[in-house]
Amino acid sequence: METPGSQAWLDAMAATAASYRRMIDATVDQLSDAELHTRPAEGINSVAILLRHLGGNLRSRWTDLFTTDGEKPDRDRDTEFEDWEGDRAALQAQFDTGWQALTSAIEQIDETNIDQPVFIRGERHTIAQALTRSLTHITYHAGQIAIVARMVHQGPWHWLTIAPGQSQQHNERTWGTASSRSVFEDPSQGGDKPN
Repeated sequence: METPGSQAWLDAMAATAASYRRMIDATVDQLSDAELHTRPAEGINSVAILLRHLGGNLRSRWTDLFTTDGEKPDRDRDTEFEDWEGDRAALQAQFDTGWQALTSAIEQIDETNIDQPVFIRGERHTIAQALTRSLTHITYHAGQIAIVARMVHQGPWHWLTIAPGQSQQHNERTWGTASSRSVFEDPSQGGDKPN
């Protein structure tokens, strides 16, 4: 049975995932194909590798979440950390497949199944645990993507959050609106400043 606030919680989880997707997309859009595949140092993953890993992880975790374990037998996690040999479009498609598995799963969760357990590597999880685990994994790698991108990018950078030295101007312009969250803002959810 659905607990009070569970729909609000699911909506917040979906909105948080969407905000990090916007951050990832805004970062990747600034990179050339060469930069996308550049490792900033030996042993450090490129942005392409991080996208490949996230796509593989999310596809495995969220496809058929109520009927199969989140670590699918066809997943080869180790290859996710090898250099991507395909083109940018194929990488994006692989990442999108994983992301779609996550968003579709969130949309399928309702009062009839929110209390159903799910399993990851044989470990029982509540929906709340599985979603929290997944979102913290996304945020961890989104931060890595942003840092690696800044290290390998040549040329000007479009800030994804409040640019240095711009906090006061940003607050004056966006106070009390969803725009105060910068890239994390949902553009469809404008917001009016309070009177």
